Order: sequence, then C-alpha cells, then structure tokens
Amino acid sequence: MSRTSSRPKPTVPTEPRRAGVVGSPVAHSLSPVLHLAAYRALGLTGWSYERIERDEAGLPGLVATLGAEWAGLSVTMPGKRAALRVAAAATDRAHAVGAANTLVRKDSGDWFADCTDVDGVTGALRAAGGYVPVADATAVVLGAGGTACATVAALAELGVGQVQVVVRDPARAGELRDCADRVRLPVRAVRWADADFGRLCAGAAILVNTAPATAIESDVDDLARAGCVLDVIYHPWPTALAQAVSRRGGRIATGLDMLLHQAFAQVEQFTGRPAPRPAMRSALRSATGDTLDLPLSAAG
Repeated sequence: MSRTSSRPKPTVPTEPRRAGVVGSPVAHSLSPVLHLAAYRALGLTGWSYERIERDEAGLPGLVATLGAEWAGLSVTMPGKRAALRVAAAATDRAHAVGAANTLVRKDSGDWFADCTDVDGVTGALRAAGGYVPVADATAVVLGAGGTACATVAALAELGVGQVQVVVRDPARAGELRDCADRVRLPVRAVRWADADFGRLCAGAAILVNTAPATAIESDVDDLARAGCVLDVIYHPWPTALAQAVSRRGGRIATGLDMLLHQAFAQVEQFTGRPAPRPAMRSALRSATGDTLDLPLSAAG
C-alpha cells in the first residue's frame, strides 16, 4: 500500500453507481439514511446505497468482487483495519489511526482509504460542542479503543497540545500511543482507578468519552467541568453526562454529531460533489425522532 497525504481528485460521477456500508452487525446502521438523502438532494437518481453484512475476515473477499459501478464503501466495525489493508493507497491520517472507515474507487480501479471518523470528531466538537481551538490546549479521553484512536488524530488536527487518556490498564493503550506518536501528539496514560476526574477535567479544554455510560455514571459532575464535551453515546438520550453538562450550562456533542460529520466527507469523496449538509442533517434528525439538534453552523 502506498502512502499519500491527500485524497484522490474526484471526477464527475457516471450513473448508475452503487455504494454501501459494510460491517457486522450492520442492520442498525444509519448510514443509508445519510447517503440516500445526499444522493436525492444532489439529483443522483441512479445511485443506490445498501447495507452489507461482513465481518473483518470477509471484507477483503467482498471488495475483490465489486465491479466498476461501485463508487465507495462506508466501513464500520469490525472491518476498519481490514479496509486499510485492502486499499492500494491511503491518507496519512488513516495510516496514523491504523484503520479506515472509507473506501473510494479510483478511476484506475484501485481502492483508496481514508478515515473520515477524524472529520466526525472535529466536526462534532466544533459545531455541536462549540469548541474554538486554542494554543496548547489539554484534552482528556476516556477509553483507548478504535474510537479513541480516531479521536487522538482529530485532536491533533485541532491543534491540541497534550492528551490525557484514562484507561483501566495503561499497558493496553499501546495502539493509541502508537497513533499519538504518528500524529506527534504527547499522550499521558492515567489508570482509571487512580484518576482524579475533577482535577483532570477542570483544566481540560476538551473531554471525549468513548467509555460505556455505566462506567462514568458516578463521575459525570466532575467530567462535565471540561470546557467542551463529546460523549460518543447518543442512545438512550439524554445520557447522565449530557444532563450534567446541561446543568452547568454547557454544550455537548454526541456520537450522532460524529456520524453526521464523518458522512459529509464520505459523500464528497464518493460523488465528487459538495455534501448537501442541511438535507443530510434533516434526514438524520427525522430518522432519530428529532432527539438532537445536530447543529451545522460552525462546520458548514
């Protein structure tokens, strides 16, 4: 696989084209809501978007069978690492994260990988969380899984100066440390049992929670002290953390905001056209019962 710092230059699409989301399980995915709304708004009447059930082992075989009519794939768990491996080239940020959620078919027929999960985090923090980058900001990240790795890459793009990662066992944060090294962002691992959440978050410009809601229930008031909060959980809503942020008069970004903002870049890479953001936002709000506001002002 070759390494590249930029995305392939898109061409005007020829209809009909196909795209889809791949994962296991995938029946719950809201990606079809977003992409089909975008295609309708763009007048791409011949475009389709479907759910495809495949695990990590099955993804390479699937990709190998797709014809020239396929414009791209959205890749969800557990296939993101496999998606990076099957691509002929990838963005630097996909290499940094070690995973790709986006596969784009190039004119040559090769697949190009990107990690628009990074856009999901930066877009959510800016638009929903109201984050305005400041020099040498400190961030706190709870958890060290795949979402946390994409978060670290996003924080580097936002110019954050240092990240404190709170994990059950710092020895298991190796992949996150590797990602942080690749994006040149200093990271300090803090053992969950030893963490003083009040002190950590009082001095943090950003808090990103990737841990289960039950893991933080007793600490939400301390966690809500961070300047800008992103809770990747959005169902059931409101979360205890969201309620604590609301009590402090703050703004909170969620996993639904992340989903929306990562899809913008996917649509643009698949179609070669600007994403119709208001149409996509409206479709997602409708599909989720208008639960969250999903602002676009700071990112659109």
